[in-house]
Amino acid sequence: MNVKAQAVMAANHGLITRPQALDCGLSSADIRHLLSTGGLVRVRRGVYADPDVWTSLDVHVGRPRLQTRAALATMRRGWVASHDSAAHELALEILNPPEPHVHITRPGSTGAWTKFGVKHHLARFGEHQVVEVNGLRVLDMARTAVDIAREHGTPYGEIACDSAMRHGVSRAALEAAVDPMLFWPYSRRARAAVAFADPGAETVLETLGRILVAALGVGEVDTQFPLALEDGRVVWGDIRVGRHIFEAHGKVKYLSIAQGGLADKEAAEVVWAEKKRERLIHRQMMGTSSILFEDYWNPDRALVLARMREEYDDTVARFGAQLPEHLSRNAAELRRRYGASGRRGA
Repeated sequence: MNVKAQAVMAANHGLITRPQALDCGLSSADIRHLLSTGGLVRVRRGVYADPDVWTSLDVHVGRPRLQTRAALATMRRGWVASHDSAAHELALEILNPPEPHVHITRPGSTGAWTKFGVKHHLARFGEHQVVEVNGLRVLDMARTAVDIAREHGTPYGEIACDSAMRHGVSRAALEAAVDPMLFWPYSRRARAAVAFADPGAETVLETLGRILVAALGVGEVDTQFPLALEDGRVVWGDIRVGRHIFEAHGKVKYLSIAQGGLADKEAAEVVWAEKKRERLIHRQMMGTSSILFEDYWNPDRALVLARMREEYDDTVARFGAQLPEHLSRNAAELRRRYGASGRRGA
C-alpha cells in the first residue's frame, strides 16, 4: 500500500474505491495481492477498507455505517442514507432486523428494490428533511423513525420513534413526517408507532416491555415513575400501571464495564442492591416484577402475558388497583423537581 492510497483512506473513514486506488498508482495486480494477503478488506464490489479500521468496528453499528459509506461511494445519483442506515449515523438506538441492509433513498414515485445488499428506495422528501452527519447526507430523525416503522413494522418502529423522542424530536414532528405518507405502503404501521411513542422508554428493552404491558389491557401505562423511598432516595420505575411497576432488566446491568456492561461493582452486589430497593418499594405499597429481553421474543406470547397478569393481579389483591393520591402528588412534584435529567441521576 503506497502513501497516496493510505492518505485517501485516512481522509475517507478508512475506505478507498477501485478507481481511487488505480489513480493512486496501484495496479489491478496490486489490489488483488492486497486483498489476498489481508492488506485490504473488500466491503463491497469496487470498495475496500483498511483492515485495521474494519476489525476495530463493531458488527451492529460500526460496520453497517462503513458499508453505507461504501455503497454511496459508488452512486452517481443524489441518494441519501435513510432508514436503518440513517439511524446509525444519527445515533438513534434501534433494533437491527434479522436481515439488515444498507438503505438509501432518492426522490421519486414510491417504490423499492434490493441489489447487492443495498435497498434502494424511491420516495418523496423535502430538502429540509436532509441533514449532514459526519460528512454524510441522511434523512433526519423524524423521517428516519417513521421510515423504519413503515419498513419493518412492530416493534422496530416503536423502538425508533421512542428513540427519536428521547433525542428531542416532538410528537408533532413525527406526525408531520408521517402525514404525507397517507397512501404509501404500510403507512398505518408508522402512524401506530407515532401514536404509541413515549420518550420515557429509555432503552430498546423498555420499549419492548411497554408493548407487552400495553397488551395486558389493565390500565394506562406510565413510564419513569418516581418514588421517594424511606432511605431518602428517589427511584424511577420503568413502567407503571396502577400500583404495579414492571422493571425491564437486561443482562448489561450485571456485566462489568470491562465486559461491555453497565455495572461498576460485582454482579452479586448489583443484585443485592436491587433486592433492597424492591423491599423499600413494597413498603410504599407498590408491587414489582421483571421483564426480560427474551420475554418479548418468547414464541408463547400468551404464556408471558399470563405470567405478567398474575403478577399484576397479585399486587391488586395486596394493595389495590388505584395509585394513592399522595403517591400521585409526590410523583408530580418529583418530576417537576428533577425533570428529564433526574431519572439518569437516580
